[in-house]
Formats: sequence, C-alpha cells, structure tokens
Amino acid sequence: MQVCYKIDELLSCVEKLKEEKKTIGLLPTMGALHQGHLSLAKRGKRENDVLICSVFVNPIQFNNKEDLEKYPRDLDGDLALLEEVECDIVFAPSAEEVYAEEPEFTYSFGSLESVLEGPQRPGHFNGVATIVHKLFNWSKADRAYFGEKDFQQVAIVKDLVRQFNIPIEIVECPIFRDEDGLATSSRNRRLSPEARAIAPKIHKILMKSASLMKTLSVSQVKGYVESEFKMRKEFTLEYFEIVDATTLQPVKIKGDNKTVGCIAVWLDGVRLIDIQKY
Repeated sequence: MQVCYKIDELLSCVEKLKEEKKTIGLLPTMGALHQGHLSLAKRGKRENDVLICSVFVNPIQFNNKEDLEKYPRDLDGDLALLEEVECDIVFAPSAEEVYAEEPEFTYSFGSLESVLEGPQRPGHFNGVATIVHKLFNWSKADRAYFGEKDFQQVAIVKDLVRQFNIPIEIVECPIFRDEDGLATSSRNRRLSPEARAIAPKIHKILMKSASLMKTLSVSQVKGYVESEFKMRKEFTLEYFEIVDATTLQPVKIKGDNKTVGCIAVWLDGVRLIDIQKY
C-alpha cells in the first residue's frame, strides 16, 4: 500500500495507472475509519483494479470550530485498517497542502441544500463540494463510493457531477450498522458508554416510523417520532423530516414517489444522523 502526502505524489501514481488502463475506485473519508468505511473499501476493491482512499479532515466543511477540533483523528490506525482490506493508495494530505490557496469558487445546489443539513450547517455543502471536486480531479477515478447515511451529501455529490459533467460513477452504498442497529459513524467513538448504550434508540424509532407509514399520515408519523424524542431527555432532536428521495423536499402526503425519513439528533454532546427509507 502506497501512502501519498503530497498532491504531486498522487498525480504521479494516477498518471501511471491511467497509462496502464487500470480502473480506479475512490473512497473519500475524513479518517477515524470504522467498519462502515471498510465495507465501502471492500466494494471498491471488488469493482476496480485499484482503490484510492483519501484520509483528510476537511476544515472548510465545518461551520463549528469546536466540532472540527473534537473530530477524531487516528491516521496510524486508519492506515492499519486500510492495509487489512488491501487498499492500494492512501492520500493523506495536510490542510496546507490541499488549500495552498484560499478557495474562491462557490458552489450552488439550489433546493437540495436549502433543507435538512443545509440550514443547520451554513457553508457545509460548499466545503464538501470543494474537496470532493478536487479529489475527483486528482484521482481521475472511474467510481467513487459514498455511504447513504449521509443521504443529502450523496444527492449533492451527484448534482456536482451533473453540473460539471464529471466522468465518474457515484456508487451509493447501504448503511453499515452495528449489531444493535446504530449506524456506524466516526463520531460514535465520542459517546460515553452510557450514551452509546441508548444511541440505538434512534434506529429503533425510525424502524417503528416505517411500519406506521403503512397506516398513518405523514404528519402523524412525524408527530410520533418527535414525541418519542421529546420523552427521552437524553436526546435533543434537531430535525426530523420525511422528504422526497430525489428532490429532498419535505412531503405532506404519501404519493407514488419514494420517501426517506432524515434525522439529526444530539446525544451526549455528539450530533448523530440517520435515515429510514419508506
């Protein structure tokens, strides 16, 4: 496994791979890797000749400085895990390397970014698009792998590809969950043992909402989820929305289009997100 810390090093590797007509899979991460990341890495290995994994905590997608400072970092541990899944190239640059010059371009995703995470995290998706676009250009990957827990992020990345006509396939991968149902996340390691024990309630409530959608209205299901979290004082519900799976706009009545429940919850000072398909 080759580790590149400089952009020029990565570009040199990619140029050689392209000369050899190798297909390239890209897994963009912010490190603190877990089994969810590794499931994406394994799929990337299966579907491509070469897998490139980026490990970079992107400062410009954090609108909360404290959240950036607390974000877990463990490059040595990440490299060991990626070695186990036979990743070919790891790109682990510094912020100074990536942003030698201040980003000037501003991305726009219209209504896709005006809901859910958008109002809660101003500038977040501009930061995501900035680094993802750079990684796409540097890696020249044929496919890029993203987990669907970050459902809105996947929609944003797909729209980025559409807007700039980037020749890459976005592969959306199912959520990887721990045995108790909690969606794997780098932030989970910040939970206290007591908080970690009750965190699976998020998934349980969402699963119950899916069964209720068969008989209740959208507003009734929303009310159920909101009341469940109001009763549990350990949680602070930031939002729960039932949205159209394509446009991400909130729906008021059940229709023929697929819908998704998207949630953000605070627990033990940690912000957790999850989704439920209906």
